[in-house]
Amino acid sequence: MRTVLTIAGSDCSGGAGIQADLKTMAALGLYGQSVITALTAQNTMGVADIMPVSPDFLEKQLQCVFTDIVPDAVKLGMITGIAQMRVIQKCLIKYQAKHVVMDPVMVSTSGRNLMEPDALAYYQEHLLPLAEIYTPNLPEAEQLLKRTVKTREERVAAAREFALQYKGAVYLKGGHDMAHADDLLFDGANFSWFSQERIPNRNTHGTGCTMSSALACGLALGLGVQASAEMAKAYITGAIAAGMDLGKGNGPLNHIYKMKET
Repeated sequence: MRTVLTIAGSDCSGGAGIQADLKTMAALGLYGQSVITALTAQNTMGVADIMPVSPDFLEKQLQCVFTDIVPDAVKLGMITGIAQMRVIQKCLIKYQAKHVVMDPVMVSTSGRNLMEPDALAYYQEHLLPLAEIYTPNLPEAEQLLKRTVKTREERVAAAREFALQYKGAVYLKGGHDMAHADDLLFDGANFSWFSQERIPNRNTHGTGCTMSSALACGLALGLGVQASAEMAKAYITGAIAAGMDLGKGNGPLNHIYKMKET
C-alpha cells in the first residue's frame, strides 16, 4: 500500500482541501493521511471564515505522520502564514520528504485570501524550492511571476520561467481559460500539452486540490512526472464529466465516479 500525505486546509462542505485530497487518494487506491493547516467555514458559494491551526499543533501533526506511516509523496495546499511555513519547511527537510507536490493556493475561487499577504515572499523563497512539481493555475502563475499568462506562448514562457526559478517541474493548469481546458507540463527539458475541450459543467469546486493530489498519487506509485500527469488529467476530467450537481454555487466534483462505474 502506497501512502500520500496532504498538508492543507479543511473544507467542511467536502469539495476542496483535505476532503477532496483524501477522496482522490482513496479513489486511486492509495492510503491518505492529512495534516490540517486551518479549519474553514465554507460551502459551494464561498469561504465564510478561516481558523488557522497553531504552528505548535501543526508541527505535532507532522511529527506523528513522519515518525510512523511515512508518506511516499506529499501534497501541499493551503498554508496561511509565515509561522506555519517555517514549521512545514523544517519538517520537510528534517524528514527528507519524498515527491513533494506544491499547489500554490493563495486565493479561493470566490475571491477570499487564503494566505496572509506578507507571507508570499517567504513562501516563494523558502517553500517553493522544496517541491518536485508545482501546479499553479493561470492567475496563480501570474501572481507568482508578476507577468501575464494567457496565450499559449505566454504559458510556455511562464512554465519555463517558473521551473527555472524554483528548480522543479511545473504543471500549469488551464481551467481558467474560457475557451479550452488545456494544461501544460514542463519537466525542465520538455513541454507536453494536455488538451481538453471545456466540459459544460459549472461544478468544479476543488479541481486544483484534486489535480495536485492525483499527481502526488502517481509519484507515490512510482510513476514519472509525465505518466503521473497523464493519470491525473484523465482522473480529473472524468470527475468533472460525471456531472454531479450539489449545492447552490459551484459544486464539487464526483471523486468516486470510477467506483460508480463498476
